[in-house]
Amino acid sequence: MKRILFVCLGNICRSPAAEGVMRAKARRRGLKLYIESAGTGAWHAGDPPDARMMRAAKRRGYDLSYQRARKVTDADFFEFDFLLAMDLANHTDLLELAPPNRECDIRLFLDFADCETRETPDPYYGGDQGFERVLDLIEEGAEAFLNYLEDESE
Repeated sequence: MKRILFVCLGNICRSPAAEGVMRAKARRRGLKLYIESAGTGAWHAGDPPDARMMRAAKRRGYDLSYQRARKVTDADFFEFDFLLAMDLANHTDLLELAPPNRECDIRLFLDFADCETRETPDPYYGGDQGFERVLDLIEEGAEAFLNYLEDESE
């Protein structure tokens, strides 16, 4: 079973949304994946996802209410197959935190998709439209990543 960890800055907007979307899409495809999310910072550790993200996700049929923010740990580099960063800064932070003998692949999440951008923008300081845009990108990225996993297993 592949183990995937989505990573953003505070683990309250983008990475919990990616966790919820990926979990739902994998379930619909009948794929068994272990999926979590984390942040490179611990400011929101223990908090639920941002209420605006939970509302936007719920409108699309994704439940994020069970999730709680946490910070990336050293163990994550060995327990997960993929650490998928939401933006270039998160990617750089993960590479700096990663032990040299890590066992995971650290990638930008949207590098698997055919998007006009490589980064999933942080909607935290914007309006509702930013959360919708992020969910659009995450849904596109999730489909592409699941296609990648299915192709890899053939």
